[in-house]
Amino acid sequence: MANLFTRLKDSIAADFHELLDDKEKKNPIALLNQYLRQCEVEVEKVRKLVERQHSLKDQFTREYREARELSEKRKHQAEIAKQAGENALYEFAVQEQIAYEERSNRLKEALNSASTHLVELEKKYEEMKHKLKDMYIKRMELMGRENIARANQKINQVLDSNKYAGNGSTNFEEMENYLDRLEHQINSSYHRNTIDARIAQLEKDMKKEETHSIS
Repeated sequence: MANLFTRLKDSIAADFHELLDDKEKKNPIALLNQYLRQCEVEVEKVRKLVERQHSLKDQFTREYREARELSEKRKHQAEIAKQAGENALYEFAVQEQIAYEERSNRLKEALNSASTHLVELEKKYEEMKHKLKDMYIKRMELMGRENIARANQKINQVLDSNKYAGNGSTNFEEMENYLDRLEHQINSSYHRNTIDARIAQLEKDMKKEETHSIS
């Protein structure tokens, strides 16, 4: 039974990966956009971790400095109490000084660890940002290639006169013939109008000459 479930699980996983492969072949930009959104979410998570680590480092720094200052303060107070012969006060100040000294040492280790982890996080964060930027560029490259491919496909469809044979669609060859006919009609009309105008002017001039001759 366990083997059956294992085979079923592997079969489903294989079908899923095959589906992703088909999706990537059919629409790689859509799949890349999905990857980009996932990467953006992860990068944002790391950014927040970096900010939190900065905050923790600042807190450790403040606590460490405070513990060091209190340790030095109690040390000084213990010396004064000792000189004054106040044994009970001296012992209390010494115990306090030791406690603050131990705390400051622990905080120093925590601060060093936080600083080391912060450097590692910042390095990984920068690497992730570079990776995300590379994916943005990759998407632009894919979009450029896809745009060129679609443009060439449209151009080839328009230029291929056989592509539209028998379906009544207009192609470049038909458009060129139409423009040639239109140009011929315009030129013919222009010449006719020009000839008509010239003959009309000649007739007008001839009538004027006849009128002058009679008078």
